[in-house]
Amino acid sequence: MKQIIALDVDGVLLDYHQAYAGAWAKAFGSMPAVRDPLAYWPLDRWEVRRLNGEELAQFRAYFDHQYWSTIPPVSGAVDACHALAAAGYELVCVSAIKLQYQAARLQNLRDCGFPIARLYATPNTGSSVSPKAAALRELNPVAFVDDFLPYLRGIPTDIHAALILREPNGSPNVGDDLVLAHSQHPNLAAFANWWLSR
Repeated sequence: MKQIIALDVDGVLLDYHQAYAGAWAKAFGSMPAVRDPLAYWPLDRWEVRRLNGEELAQFRAYFDHQYWSTIPPVSGAVDACHALAAAGYELVCVSAIKLQYQAARLQNLRDCGFPIARLYATPNTGSSVSPKAAALRELNPVAFVDDFLPYLRGIPTDIHAALILREPNGSPNVGDDLVLAHSQHPNLAAFANWWLSR
């Protein structure tokens, strides 16, 4: 049995920021300009307005099967995954996404060239414990990599919890919960290099 490394998707493997801007362009006819390249959340990164009512419904309509199957990869993430796979690890994704988009998300990863054959969809339950905790208990990976600190809450402590810090402005990756992260890295490539050189 290969040891498993569990991976989050958005912000770790796939570039949700670029996909968000693309959905905005489809909904409203123009690509938004960058407001803050160091912003964690898309609403802060792009020159976009807060939506409600019909405009919000119009925008959300573009977060469909095509959207979840065509998000571009984060720079260096595909190579990082191939390095981990070549070292003998099985890579499994645990993603906070609606079950109806699970197949689209997995196809997206395959189309980008990621060596990943399994994906667990874990819709957010709104509890204080990570929605990914149950899947991680079942998988029992040696490591779990995520870019959202609250998703480390309640996961088994014997799993190495690696936090991807990425863009710092407005980041939720601050505060007392940082003790939940066994290691911190700027991106997946840095995690892979560190993990494989230990």
